[in-house]
Amino acid sequence: MRQQPRADDRGILDPARLRRAVRFRRHLPAPQLRRWVEHYWLIDWDLTEPLAQQVVPHPAVNVVFRRDGDGPESGEVAGVGRQLFSITLAGSGRVSGVQFRPGGFHPFWRGPVAELTGGRWPFATLADRWPPAAAVAGADSTGAGPSPAGHCAGTDAERCRALDALLTGWAPEPDPVNDEVIDLVESIRGDRTVVRVDDVARRHGTSVRRLQRLFLTHVGVGPKWVIRRYRLQEAIEQAAGGPLDWARLAADLNYSDQSHLVREFSAVTGRTPAAYARSLT
Repeated sequence: MRQQPRADDRGILDPARLRRAVRFRRHLPAPQLRRWVEHYWLIDWDLTEPLAQQVVPHPAVNVVFRRDGDGPESGEVAGVGRQLFSITLAGSGRVSGVQFRPGGFHPFWRGPVAELTGGRWPFATLADRWPPAAAVAGADSTGAGPSPAGHCAGTDAERCRALDALLTGWAPEPDPVNDEVIDLVESIRGDRTVVRVDDVARRHGTSVRRLQRLFLTHVGVGPKWVIRRYRLQEAIEQAAGGPLDWARLAADLNYSDQSHLVREFSAVTGRTPAAYARSLT
C-alpha cells in the first residue's frame, strides 16, 4: 500500500498551467480504505478569467463533490471516461474528489461497474437505486449535501475526514475476486512490457475471456483499453517534461512504431504529440 499519494501528473493536459491557476493537492484516505481508494483530490480556485482544462481519464471511478461560490454542494459519481474530459472553471469554487483504484469502486456499488462507464451520475439520479446516494442527496432534488458544511468546506484535514466518514459508512466488504482484479490492473500499470491481453492472461494463469468479464464487471472497461490508456498517459506526461525523441518513446512504450503512437495520441487528445508539446505554457 502507498504511504504517500501519487506525485505524477498522468492524464492532466498542461499540468503546469493548471497548478499555476488553482490549488490542487492529493491526500491518502484512512488506512482501512486504501485497498479501494487511490487518493482524495482537492481543488480550490478563485479566478479572474475562466480556465478551460482537459484530462485524459484513468480507468477509475471518481466520486466528486463540488461547490461554486456560495452555492449548494453537488455530488456525482463519474464512471470511467472513455473520451477526453473537458471542464471550464470560473469565479471561485471548491472540489473534493475521491479517485478509486481501478476496480476499487465495485465493493461500494455492488453491480457491474461497466453500467457507469462514460457517464456522470448526479447523486439525486441514483437515490432510488443506490442507498449511499440517497443518504447524501437527502430530499434535495439538486443533489446538494445534507449539511451546510458538506465535503467542500474546512481545512484539508477536515475535508478528508468527511470523505473518510462517508466511505466508511458505505461499509465495503472484502472480496478476493475484486482484490485479484485490483492487483491485475496494478500489474499492468507498473509493467510497460505488457502490451497484449494475452500477456496478462498467460502471466497470471487465467483466460482472456475471464479477464474481459472481470474487467467489465469490476473496472468498467476491458483489459485492452486499460493497457492502451496507461501507455498513452505515460506518453502525455513525458511530453510535458521537455523535448522528446518520439521514435524512441514509441519503442520504449512498446508501440509498433512512431506513427502508431502519433495516431493514438491524436485520437484521444485531439492534437499530435508535437502540437501538444508546442502548446505547453
